[in-house]
Amino acid sequence: MKVHLTETVRRAVTSGAPIVALESTIIAHGMPFPQNLEMAREVEEVVRRGGAVPATIAIINGELRAGLSTDELAHFAKTGPSIMKVSTRDIPYVVARKDTGATTVASTMRIAAMAGIRVFATGGIGGAHREANDTFDISNDLHEFAISDVAVVTAGAKAILDLPITLEVLETNGVPVVGFGTSEFPAFYSRQSGLAAPMRLDTAAEFAAMMKAKWSLGLTGGVVVANPIPQADEIPAAEITPHITRALAEAKQQGVAGKNVTPFLLKHLNEITEGRSLKANIALVMNNARVAADIAVAYARA
Repeated sequence: MKVHLTETVRRAVTSGAPIVALESTIIAHGMPFPQNLEMAREVEEVVRRGGAVPATIAIINGELRAGLSTDELAHFAKTGPSIMKVSTRDIPYVVARKDTGATTVASTMRIAAMAGIRVFATGGIGGAHREANDTFDISNDLHEFAISDVAVVTAGAKAILDLPITLEVLETNGVPVVGFGTSEFPAFYSRQSGLAAPMRLDTAAEFAAMMKAKWSLGLTGGVVVANPIPQADEIPAAEITPHITRALAEAKQQGVAGKNVTPFLLKHLNEITEGRSLKANIALVMNNARVAADIAVAYARA
């Protein structure tokens, strides 16, 4: 099955122009309406201003899509959680049933790779959940990085996760984790996690050169571009950690599990912080889109 491309995305793929993939789960499940729609429109505009073509990825009526119309973006934003959250394992189920689904980091990576798109901007990647030693609750995002040839610009893994185990799983899967202008792995809302980034590069051109080297050598899989939230927008770890602990306790008490955990925690954190965490989330997404556009432009030149 081929990925259906909008005409703009198709021309960019054919000509080798810079393209940045964007996910749809962050629209349907990551933020409330109308902020999610405003974010979805603005992040595409940020990519355009950076000289690249935005390609928001989703599944609509069983069709893999790279590039959504204004009306389609609005549908995902307004319909929200009623749209199925689709990871890689769910793709054939949704396609066979001709359903509509919002793609996670993992499934966005897979569809982007199928479409020939090599750069993807998200908020934060999934990872090992806390207590993963007992529950084995580890996001498929980490497995997908070992398969799909896509560089993902992210503000680290979501702060609600177990970051040391997340980094260990990425290392086991042979995934390069590279700090963008930082030697420390960022923690989503916070610039610092106390964990070292295994590698560091400081420019988009350096990342483009690394991507080219990796894939030309036949080394399959993605690259984690760990891009810290801007300092003016961060919530320091010492401040956000107690809120995360409260949100996790509430999720456990209510029996929230599986793919429902992250949306629940993000919503709960937004309520606890009186909207500050949502503002930080939007700021880091925009920052990641700017960096992704720069990398996509540099990679197209390379």
